[in-house]
Amino acid sequence: MYQMLKPQMFASSFLFYCFLSEGILALYFFLFNNTIILEWDVLQVQTATMSMMVVFDWVTMSFSSVVCFISACVMLFSNSYMSEEKFLSRFVWLVMLFVLSMNFLIFIPSLVGLLLGWDGLGIVSFALVIYYNNPKSLGAGLMTAFMNRVGDVALLLCIGWCISLGHWASNSFWLNSSSYLVCFCLLIAGMTKSAQIPFSSWLPAAMAAPTPVSALVHSSTLVTAGVFILIRFYSFLSAFKWFSSFLLVVAMITMVLAGLTANFESDLKKIIALSTLSQLGVMMTSIATGFPLLALFHLYVHALFKALLFICAGSIIHSHYNYQDIRKMGQLWKQMPLSTSCLNVANLALCGAPFMAGFYSKDVIIESMIMGPSNSVALFMMLLATFLTVSYSVRLSVCSLWGKMKQISINNINDEDKYLYYPAIFLTVGAIMGGASMSWLFMMPMSLNFFSSKEKLLPLVVMIMGGSVPLLFEFKVSLLLNHFMSSMWFLTMLSNNLVSKPVLTLSYSFYQVLDSGWVEKMSGGGLFKMLKYFISINTRAQSSVFSWVFMGSGAFVMTLLLYLCLMM
Repeated sequence: MYQMLKPQMFASSFLFYCFLSEGILALYFFLFNNTIILEWDVLQVQTATMSMMVVFDWVTMSFSSVVCFISACVMLFSNSYMSEEKFLSRFVWLVMLFVLSMNFLIFIPSLVGLLLGWDGLGIVSFALVIYYNNPKSLGAGLMTAFMNRVGDVALLLCIGWCISLGHWASNSFWLNSSSYLVCFCLLIAGMTKSAQIPFSSWLPAAMAAPTPVSALVHSSTLVTAGVFILIRFYSFLSAFKWFSSFLLVVAMITMVLAGLTANFESDLKKIIALSTLSQLGVMMTSIATGFPLLALFHLYVHALFKALLFICAGSIIHSHYNYQDIRKMGQLWKQMPLSTSCLNVANLALCGAPFMAGFYSKDVIIESMIMGPSNSVALFMMLLATFLTVSYSVRLSVCSLWGKMKQISINNINDEDKYLYYPAIFLTVGAIMGGASMSWLFMMPMSLNFFSSKEKLLPLVVMIMGGSVPLLFEFKVSLLLNHFMSSMWFLTMLSNNLVSKPVLTLSYSFYQVLDSGWVEKMSGGGLFKMLKYFISINTRAQSSVFSWVFMGSGAFVMTLLLYLCLMM
């Protein structure tokens, strides 16, 4: 009975209830093709009406049900992972605020009302990233907050430029004199929230948050907000030809950057975070090539297997006493068979293995690019990103699951905690069956594409080649190349230290030269030392004069007494 009264268990039960109810409503709205819009006029300034809108349709309901399902599994997982946390209630409230902010973003189609969820995600994510209260967490939290503020400013500029329309509803935008600026700012906002290049460095840094938070942030909430806002405003954004070209170039570079970096990374959580960045690039590529609903479908599927990846990684880290380096792991398939099996299922879904969840979205995106208007360079980059995805996924499994045992001989590694394997089992079912279920439901009937056997087998051949590389070859690279790759092509240094380091170095030089140098000697510190020196000399002089006077007066008195005695 006591277990059910814990805040994380109550939150998990409530979120499971929301998942079931919203899933049923999503089916209703989808089957009957209904949409309900509630609008409340809050303020009217001349011809512009500021209203609070809430939309209920199959997209919002299905997305919210996925968010609630993953959040429920994460809260169930945190019941064990955060069991020793002193301020557990505060953690639960922060996570629930995070989920609430994401639901605001999903259900509100107005650009003004959308700020409730947009800024709520930014503020609560900062509080969760700095949760452990150490310098590393603070640095990661500040990087996350500052980069996301760029998108916040872009969204605020959109609101200002859209005042000439008289409204801010996403489904009623039209072209006007400031439409190019609005389109560009919406694109920048989506790029910052979804960590597209050059705003990519904050996403691996956000791994400083607790692992349950990482599972939630990198699956269905914060990083998917940028993709969702571009899907929400796609009917307006697609009117600009340069939008698709620009977004396609950015997404392709991001995919390749994340794939290459993950192949040189050794931190377990950062590898999974970089895989999130790669899949966000896949979603952005799908939007850029004109398939926003495919991007939404891949977003749902990705949320299921990415949350599973983080929960399995959290179980491994929890068993290794918070150690995350895959070079110090091995033979986990013998010690943690359940977590290892779930992790392999999630990796297969991530790679797009046939009949796993990721296959039904990634394979369709690649086939749509083959049959669509995209060029051969875009298709090659997409296949290269798939190759790299399989490569770092197999490398992760080889190093940590099947490789030689590198832990200490005395350990207690197991996966017998029910709060660790229950959410993993739930999400494993989603990673196996979720893609097929959603494709049968949301994508049927659809027009059939006819391919040659070579085109149909192309993704599978790329997968086999990518998986063979870490099994057959062991790369030894130079220190500079390793540093170049692990720092995301020096992007982390450019993002963090490009502006701050020269200013801080100059200020430290000024401090040494001025505050600790001649200014200190000529003003406060120097004057104090000089006065202290003079006072010490004066004190010694006074003490010496007093001693001589006292001795002289004593000698005079003794002489006088001796003389008086002799005279008598």
